Parts: sequence; C-alpha cells; structure tokens
Amino acid sequence: MTTLDLDFVRSQFPAFAHPDCGKWAFFENAGGSYAAKPVIDKLQHYMVAAKVQPYGPSDPSEDTGNAMDLSHARFEAALNAEPGSVMFGPSTTMNTYVLAQALREELSAGDEVIVTNQDHEANIGSWRRLSDGNSGVVVREWSANPESGRLDVADLDNLINDRTKYVFATHCSNLAGEIHDVTALVKLVHDAGARIGIDGVSYTPHGMPDLKAIGADFYYFSLYKTYGPHQGLLYVKPEILKDIPNQGHFFNAEFPDKRVTPAGPMHGEIACASGVIDYYDAVDAHHFGDDGADTAARMARVGHLFAEHEAALANRVLALLRDKNVRIIGPDTAEPHKRAATIAFKSPTVANDAIANHLRSHDVACGVSDFYAYRLIEALGMNPEEGVVRVSMVHYNSADDVDRLLTALDDVL
Repeated sequence: MTTLDLDFVRSQFPAFAHPDCGKWAFFENAGGSYAAKPVIDKLQHYMVAAKVQPYGPSDPSEDTGNAMDLSHARFEAALNAEPGSVMFGPSTTMNTYVLAQALREELSAGDEVIVTNQDHEANIGSWRRLSDGNSGVVVREWSANPESGRLDVADLDNLINDRTKYVFATHCSNLAGEIHDVTALVKLVHDAGARIGIDGVSYTPHGMPDLKAIGADFYYFSLYKTYGPHQGLLYVKPEILKDIPNQGHFFNAEFPDKRVTPAGPMHGEIACASGVIDYYDAVDAHHFGDDGADTAARMARVGHLFAEHEAALANRVLALLRDKNVRIIGPDTAEPHKRAATIAFKSPTVANDAIANHLRSHDVACGVSDFYAYRLIEALGMNPEEGVVRVSMVHYNSADDVDRLLTALDDVL
C-alpha cells in the first residue's frame, strides 16, 4: 500500500524552511494552514508581473484574466463540479451571508429551514437570520448530543416535514471532528423535496470532495485552510444558480457567476488559487506517476493518502487524552474518512490558557477559543468565553510534531 512521503510533502511548503515559522510544531491548522509553494509562486507572479485590471487589452491584463479563469476551471475539475458552478468570494461567512439574502427572496411565511448547533457560526448565523422580523420563516435546530457533541441523523429525519425548504449542515465539525455521511444527508433531504447546503470548511483541508457524487445544492469552504489564499469558494448547482435572485449589479444579472458574488473579486487571490490543485497534482504524480487518471480521481487518491496519515497521528493524541481523563469533544478514536484530526478537549483541572502557554514554551502551537462554534460549546454545558483547547493536524504534520505535542501535554495535564 502506498504511504505518504512526508519529506516530499514538507518540501512543498516554504514555511517549514523559514527560521521563525519552521521551528514550531504547528497544531492550529484548522484555523488556517500553511500555503503551498505553487500558490506562493503564482501570487508572487501576480504581484510583480500582472497586478492590473484583468481581461483588458494588454498582455499583463490578459495574463491575470487567464490565471483567474484557470482557477475556476481547475477547481471545477478537482471538485467534479459542472462548468460555471464555482465562484470565489472574500470568505465563507460572506459567501453564505450573500447566498442567504438571495434565498430569502424565495421563502414565504410558514416555510422552514433547518440548521444544526454543531457548526461554525458561518453556517448557522446567516440562515437563522432568515426568520428575522416578521418574515414568518421558521428556523428549526438539529441539535448535537449534549455529552459527545455529535449529531444523530434520526433527529434530522424527525425534523423534516413538507414545509422544510432548506437544510444546512457541515461536512465535518470544527470541534467534534466528526465527518458526516453527507451523501446520505443529501439523499434524505432531497427525498423530502428540500434543498441542502454543506459547509466544507473543516473537511476540505483533509481532501477535496466529489460534488457530483455528494449531490448537494450548495457547497462552500475556505481556501486559506486548504493551503491557499484567504478566499472563500462557493459552489451552486447550475440549475439553481441561473434562477437565483441577483445580488450583484443589475447589469451583471445575466452572468450567473456574479449573482451571489457582488463585490469586486480579489484578483490576486483568485489568480493564485489554482496553485492548490497544482500542489495536489504534484503529490499525486510523486506517489502514483502519470497514469492518465482524471483530476477528480487524482484528488480522491491523494485524499486517501492524507486520511490514512492523519488518522494515525490523531489516534496517538486521542490515546493520551483518554489516559489523562480530559473531556474530548466528538469521537475518541480516529478512523480514516470518519474523523478528522481536529481534536478539541477540556481539562477538568488545568486551565486552557495554562495548557496553551505550556505548549508554547515547547514551540508547540495550538488554539484556545470557542472557534466560532459558540452554540456547540454552550450546548455541551461549557463556557464559550473560556472555550476549549484545540489541536488540529493535517497531512504535513509529522510523527516528530506529535512526539513534541505529547511530551508537552503529558507534562501539563
């Protein structure tokens, strides 16, 4: 079985060679990952050689326009998405907010929308606001288990009825780490005659989803957590996009990709975004050679390499936390494609800040926050102001990184 060549992987991230950044064992990847070299190279090229208005009558302008078009095309291929279905915006939060404003125009009093309390607020707040004022729209909550933080699909099944218009859920929780069977969720929702949006922010750092196989009506995630620039990516099924109420300038209404991305795009960030897929292709070629597989197939097998590697690392951390009797949010063991290597926990005896500061003294970086999953922390009976400790790994983390983390945690817990 092919295993991940970590030396090759880490050679693709300049951060590891930097004298300041490179000394850290970095475990707050869920908050934002390092950027891959192809992304950095393309952004450098844009800033030096092509930072002009795109699509104009000059070589630098044409260069930028072509680079932006390439990013759309490469992500559509990588996600197995239809041409013209992928858009870029300033962040996932902004993308969902604009999308919600568009969907608001299609909802009537008595229509129902279902959200969870497990998600990042970007996939909760925008949809909850659909019931503001006297709209008459009803928002129902699919609630996580107050002990584990996990969701039960049977609870969603009980909430859906003939008034349900939309369901919004997450592919992977940014605290519980649970990876949901979103293909099954989509079928459940579609069978009920409703539409579904999936937040992939905490899933996509661990692999690119196959959107054709999943079948969601909307899918969105953040490129700065997937080794790229600070941008949000939004997918909308073309048959929905062409009819969605226009949120952009009136004279752009005929362009579907401008309907839900009204602001002027960040040209450089879009121009370099294709570097993320270049990086995936480099990993695939290094491990599997050039065998003619299509882009979606290459993404799938790279994602499997990532998942196997990450699960092995996560299980080492989870084993120590179980031994220390801390409260682990979500599953306490990791299985590839079932649990991400994003681990949030709370010690009954040691303060979060004390843990983080001790890790910092060992050049181990973690996070302490509510991580915008305020409602989940509250539902678990914990104080969102205190938050939890989170250690989050991706495929470029090493066994040595985990050794340093475990030594520091063993000292402080």
